[in-house]
Order: sequence, then C-alpha cells, then structure tokens
Amino acid sequence: MIKKFFTTQKINILCSVAALLVMWLVWIIAYYSVGNGLIVPSFSETLKSFWGYLGAVEFWAAVGNSLLRTLLAFLISFVLAAAFAALSMLGGWAKAALKPVMVIIRTLPTMAVVLIILKITSGNRILSPVIVTCLVLLPIIYAQFLAAAEGIDGGITEMAKVYGVKKRDRLFKIYLPLVAPNILSQTGANVSLGLKILISAEVLVSTANGLGGMMSATAATDAAKLAALTLAAVVSGLLIELALSQLKRITAKWSKGGGV
Repeated sequence: MIKKFFTTQKINILCSVAALLVMWLVWIIAYYSVGNGLIVPSFSETLKSFWGYLGAVEFWAAVGNSLLRTLLAFLISFVLAAAFAALSMLGGWAKAALKPVMVIIRTLPTMAVVLIILKITSGNRILSPVIVTCLVLLPIIYAQFLAAAEGIDGGITEMAKVYGVKKRDRLFKIYLPLVAPNILSQTGANVSLGLKILISAEVLVSTANGLGGMMSATAATDAAKLAALTLAAVVSGLLIELALSQLKRITAKWSKGGGV
C-alpha cells in the first residue's frame, strides 16, 4: 500500500521536496545577505526555538486556542454561507440581494476591520479575531456554494420543476447532495486560510493565549522565536489541509456513486 502510494505520487513528492529546498536556500541566502540575526534569523536558531516551543505547555495551549477559534469561525461561516446559498438557489431575488452584500464584505480591508470590531466589542481580543475570520471566509464559501450550484446539470433542475418537486425537496434531495462533494473537498483550504487570517488578527490585537498573541509578544525582542512561531503556524496549516484532504477522497467517491 505504502509502496504503491509513493510510486503513484513520486513526481508530486519530488516537486514538493524541491520547492521546500528552494525556500530553505532563499532563507539561507537572505540570512547571509542581511547579516543581521535581529532582522532575518538563522535557520538553526529558528529550528532550535521551534523545538523548544514543542516542549512548552504555553505553546500548545496557544495553538489549541487558535485552532478552536478558527474552527468556530469556519463553522459559523459555513452555516451562514450554506443558508444564504440555499436562498439563492431557490430564488433569484435572494441571489440579487446578497450579491452586493458579499461584494462589500469581500472588499473590506481586513486589518482595519479588526480594529473597528475590537472597539465595537469593547476591546474583546478573543471575539474580534473570530468575527474578522468569519467576514473573510463567509463570501469565499458562499461563492463556492454558488459555483457548485451553477455546475448542476440544468436538465435535472428543469425536470424537478416539470414534475412539481417541492422547493424543500429540491434543496435537500437534489441541490445539496450534488454540491456537497465539491464544497467539502475545499474544507481543508478554507480552514487553513481561516487559521492564517485569525492568527494575523490575533497579532494585531495581541490576543492572550493565542498563537498570534505569542507572535506579537516576541516580535520586537526575538526574531528567531517569531520565525519559529510562524513556522508552527505554517506546519499547523499544512497538517489541517493534509487531515481534511481525506474529505476530498471521500466526496470524490460519493460524487461518482461509489460509496464511502
């Protein structure tokens, strides 16, 4: 099984390794070019700080808090996007009404919104990053729902109308089962993006007990620790995408009618 996997994925694995080596070389070149460890830390110092964090309870608590907040923001965004998309699929008026709303939300300057929401929430440094992450993910997931819905065979929807299938049955028995595979296959990328946005917001508002808060605390004093925390965020995002990539395989079988 493992041998077969590496045989079929050989090119992808080699390309990924090559890309990592290139990024590592860029880091090394930048370090020696700048010649200042306070600006660009060495790879060895960053790795040392990274391994040091792995043994710290505070670090794991911060990672866990940031991940939980990200998942909360994703679930809220997903539910809202699904509800709005359902309205849009059943009525053109809803789609027309929601379009300008989503455009406005999508074009909001994220960092400015963080500070505005921080004031609105009376300085709540935990809630404001979650709200901002929701505002970023909501229009993205909504657009994914609409794109998947537009990909449904028009003959199926017309047949449902001809045979007088109720709107509720059309939604839950036709539309959602058809769009679900495509939407769920993008869950990993959406959650990973949400983590990036949430950590950025945490850095800006110095959220306590969060990965972003730890970055904010070390930004001015230790470049190696900041780089190590950034590396931890990148690794977390990669692990999330890897773990949730299984949804893509499951939904691919589902869409082909092969079961799970």
